[in-house]
Amino acid sequence: MSERGHAPGGLELVQSLVNTLDIESGADSLDTAESRARFGLAADGVPSARELRESLRVALLAHAGHPPHREVTPLDALLARAPLYVTVDARDGSAALAPADVRPLLFRVAAAVAESVVAGTWTRLKACEAETCHWAYYDRSPAGRGRWCSMQVCGARAKMRRYRAKGP
Repeated sequence: MSERGHAPGGLELVQSLVNTLDIESGADSLDTAESRARFGLAADGVPSARELRESLRVALLAHAGHPPHREVTPLDALLARAPLYVTVDARDGSAALAPADVRPLLFRVAAAVAESVVAGTWTRLKACEAETCHWAYYDRSPAGRGRWCSMQVCGARAKMRRYRAKGP
């Protein structure tokens, strides 16, 4: 639903995973073989991917100042299962964090989160305030105070509800 575009770097993976569920319609693209292939998942990996997705969503809601949508496994508990290590390029001496295993989705998400923390972009990835949406979006607003994935849809609906609640 987001008009705000893709998140930078590895955060695009996180954003894509969170956005596999359309809360309003209930459609979950992890139910399709094509989507599972995009994330490198076998059918038996879907429950773990869903758990990770909802733990990420709670973190993204917190980035935007919203309460959790439901109780989930804490994200740090999940990421603790995906150790990272530091790699150093012998040619130029540059260093980077790398997942211990690049195949499982959890390891790739852990690396993306770590990369975005270092880059200072982690808290800009947020989840929409709208209870029927919670779509992940990257907040590019100058002050970093975005609340909705789309001002034209979710933001407009919220403003209209507030206006109608005030009455004549």
